[in-house]
Amino acid sequence: MEDKFRIPQLLLRCALGITFLTPVCDRLGILGKPGTGNIEWGSWENFINYTATLMPIFNRPLVNIMGSIATVAELLIAVFLIIGLKTKYAALGASLVTLTFIVFMTLSVGIQKPINYGVFTASAAGLLLSLMPNYNWSLDNLFKGRKIKE
Repeated sequence: MEDKFRIPQLLLRCALGITFLTPVCDRLGILGKPGTGNIEWGSWENFINYTATLMPIFNRPLVNIMGSIATVAELLIAVFLIIGLKTKYAALGASLVTLTFIVFMTLSVGIQKPINYGVFTASAAGLLLSLMPNYNWSLDNLFKGRKIKE
């Protein structure tokens, strides 16, 4: 049976990976300074300030921890999706992380923000990718069938 998902899953993996990698780079100031171009945050401090608006019930130290956890998770998800390592789990993680964003964003700033930022699309894309039968051009595919000798 022909695998009709070869190219679409690769494109979806890369698009979703970049979707997670770009905000991480933004909040770390890698993409530019605050207020320039399409920079959303431009610094960790600005990112944490925004995160605090999404989580008004948490104190600042806890918001910092939650922002750090989200950043590490997004970075790992991005890298794993792009290289195709543990793709099914990374894609499922992408869906769950974005679903969490949807909930917090909707409760704190309304439904329009997650719609504007494409968070619903990213969540659905992660779920769809997690259900793909095979991940061509991935480390998963390269390692498939190889047995680790003990």
